[in-house]
Amino acid sequence: MKVLALDGVSEKGLAALYEIPDITVDIIKDKMTEEELIKIIGDYDAMIVRSATKVTPNLLEHATKLKVVGRAGVGVDNIDLKAATNKGVIVVNAPDGNTIAAAEHTIAMMLALARKIPAATAKLREGVWDRKSFLGVELRNKVLGVIGMGRIGSAVAKRAMAMDMKILAYDPYISDKSAADKGLELVTLDEIYKEADFITMHMPLTKETRHMIDADAIAKMKDGVRIINCARGGIIDEEALYEGLKSGKVAGAALDVFEKEPNTDSPLYQFENFIATPHLGASTIEAQVNVAVDVAKEIADYLQGNMVRNAVNIPSLTPKLLAKVRPFLDLGEKLGKFQAQLLTGRIKSVEVVYGGEVAKYDVTPITTMFLKGLLDPILQETVNFVNASVVARDRGIRVIQTTQDQDQNYSNLMTVKVTTDQTERLLSGTLFLNNDPRVVDIDGYRIDAVPQGNMLVIPHIDRPGIIGKVGTVLGEHNINIAGMQVGRKEQGGSAVMVLAVDTATCEATIKQIADIDGILDVKLVSIEN
Repeated sequence: MKVLALDGVSEKGLAALYEIPDITVDIIKDKMTEEELIKIIGDYDAMIVRSATKVTPNLLEHATKLKVVGRAGVGVDNIDLKAATNKGVIVVNAPDGNTIAAAEHTIAMMLALARKIPAATAKLREGVWDRKSFLGVELRNKVLGVIGMGRIGSAVAKRAMAMDMKILAYDPYISDKSAADKGLELVTLDEIYKEADFITMHMPLTKETRHMIDADAIAKMKDGVRIINCARGGIIDEEALYEGLKSGKVAGAALDVFEKEPNTDSPLYQFENFIATPHLGASTIEAQVNVAVDVAKEIADYLQGNMVRNAVNIPSLTPKLLAKVRPFLDLGEKLGKFQAQLLTGRIKSVEVVYGGEVAKYDVTPITTMFLKGLLDPILQETVNFVNASVVARDRGIRVIQTTQDQDQNYSNLMTVKVTTDQTERLLSGTLFLNNDPRVVDIDGYRIDAVPQGNMLVIPHIDRPGIIGKVGTVLGEHNINIAGMQVGRKEQGGSAVMVLAVDTATCEATIKQIADIDGILDVKLVSIEN
């Protein structure tokens, strides 16, 4: 078997492949065009890339022997997962290899910010010996607010504890017990804003977390707060941060990530108490070797017929079983993504019930795919097919799976109930002709909605004029309604409408709809096709 390694993947990290006599590794250090790759890719059973090479549908069409693609890193944006899945190609990544690098970079940024190291260095380079202008602060006894307690956030908290900092943690998807096991105190965002001397971000970038640190959030913070973001650009509203630094409300800020990258001319650079690095969180010698080691082991295992730990697209199942359950894997993941955008509060339990023909098969992979869809959009750490159940368990989420032979209304039905500390949401889905996934029940209301694109889910009172008022608001904002479903249990009672819209709605539009008399709630659900 032949493996192609591209993009300067660390040769030192490929030892697991070199040790297998039946595997040959070809390393190409120079960047190749897609046309050049197409000419040779048909000879390879596996390929390893970093971020430079784009694994496109066109390339995959010519990869006639390809079984697995390894991404030496976390993000797989350069790999077309849908095309790989359709071709039956497993995609694996290395989500753990850069955890320490990212955590240490966060700590380094925090120390540099506290002791004003970059500004002091700049003065020395100008030939000025200035001790008076760079009075710093100690980290000991300071309060560190950690927003997001995934692998990296937890690693940062652990290191900060060693420096005698008090840790306040916010993560809406971790249980109190899991936090207590790590020696952490779970608090609300407002409590972090009120109490923290330093705040560090470790959340994914989603529509909920975009600009979560905005002008309103900064106004709630302690005077003299210092803010660090080594997670994702866009979590902090950079204009609001500018105003905070300008007014003195924010004593300092450190960013490794920006909303738009590369970024070399930000207005933030004018402030001496602002420090930045060009997205260096994973840029250590060790991390680059570690991610290569991890992905090489994954590929070696897969090519030898063993299970892999970090598959990001499809499970390792027998071809016969995969052919039968593959459509339900897609349904399960879409139901998970749908549920994730309906929920509020910390997830406590997940119950999945299968009815009809699908209940005859091993449905565990479908449940796992649901968990992946549920957790991946809301956690910074990568959630994939293999680790989804472990991530749920580590966060104290109880998962129950049951089957029943018959379902009165559908030949196949998947029903998922998710309970949080604030609410309970029920969702049912099925496959129509040509394996077309549909959502057929939301919280007991019968509907028929295609789970794709942008949708508004709007519980409301069933009275004349409500739907018209919602349509009027959308029209005023130039948002076209592509489809509508309404479910109710009784006339004049509560109901739910699901509107498919051509473009995502902004917060102002959602608030205007929510203010309509008779509207109970508004949720925007976005699911890629």
